[in-house]
Amino acid sequence: MKFSISKEALLEGLQKVQHVVSTRTTLPILSNVLLVAKNGRLTFTTTDLDVGITGSVEAKIEKEGATTLPAKRLVNIVRELPASEVEISVDAKNVASIQSGPSFFKIIGLGQDDFPPLPDFEGAKEFRMPQQQLRDGLKKTSYAISTDETRYVLNGIYTSFRDGKLTLVATDGRRLAMVENDLDFPASHETDVIVPTKAVQELMRLLGDAGEVLIRLSDSQIAFSIGEHLLISKLIEGNYPNYRQVIPGDSTERVELPRESTFDTVRRVSLLSSDKSNSVKLVFGANTVEVTANSPDVGEARETMEVAYGGKAMQIAFNPEFLMAPLRNLESDTVYLDLIDEMSPGVIRIDGSFLYVIMPMRVTS
Repeated sequence: MKFSISKEALLEGLQKVQHVVSTRTTLPILSNVLLVAKNGRLTFTTTDLDVGITGSVEAKIEKEGATTLPAKRLVNIVRELPASEVEISVDAKNVASIQSGPSFFKIIGLGQDDFPPLPDFEGAKEFRMPQQQLRDGLKKTSYAISTDETRYVLNGIYTSFRDGKLTLVATDGRRLAMVENDLDFPASHETDVIVPTKAVQELMRLLGDAGEVLIRLSDSQIAFSIGEHLLISKLIEGNYPNYRQVIPGDSTERVELPRESTFDTVRRVSLLSSDKSNSVKLVFGANTVEVTANSPDVGEARETMEVAYGGKAMQIAFNPEFLMAPLRNLESDTVYLDLIDEMSPGVIRIDGSFLYVIMPMRVTS
């Protein structure tokens, strides 16, 4: 196998697939990237047996072939190469020689035969949607995925194709983020799946602003085709909790908040919340909200904001990180905080499709 390629194209191709590679694997071949040189293209594939990703770039192929090389090491070498033209040849023993300008490297690979094949999706259910819409939905929800491995069904995004809508939900039991978008698909395709965190992270790296994503679903796997890239992941098995029952009914008060300045205020005030009392308190009065943090062992912080509010005086406390997460990931200028009382969950909404439920914290006044 022998080919030449620009350093930039080689690095970009490797970087799109390298994050899947597991550093702590018992199978050495899973630390490698499968390289296939064929038909004027170089294809890269990596997998950790749960998530697999493949992509390709143009290359000048002198001799077609395939091998697997240590992914992280290859990325580190290519990143440091002095010239923009790279020539790689691989011998029958899977030893790769890399030449770029005055630099020469030789790295030892493994044969392609032991590399696990990616599953095929013959007869799978298919869905198409704009890349930007899916990326936007994942950005608005993925931060609320649980990291608690004992509740593994929450370690991913619940993805529901029902009633002509795609609903994305993430929760860790203390907050819940949800986005719903219209999507055309046949009624026979209705289904609910849980896409694991690692696949969600990889997907967000691949999705762009233009073009479509093709989603294919088999019984236990999901595939996303995005341009030259294909991402495949196992699904999380199990029953997702009934998230609709944690969404509060009608609120009694609605506060209109400027998203960016609310985020900045909460971030500043939270500097004086401590591990022990990790909360900020919002005190609502006539057209104002006072944001405070008070830790007996640290000190206190207070900041007042002018807001559009004419309801009854009330106060409620939240975990500052949970309050800031949606504000950080939304793009609307205005958000609405719907409240019932200081013991009921608050709900953050925007003018588009988005909802975020956040549990209040008990705070002694």
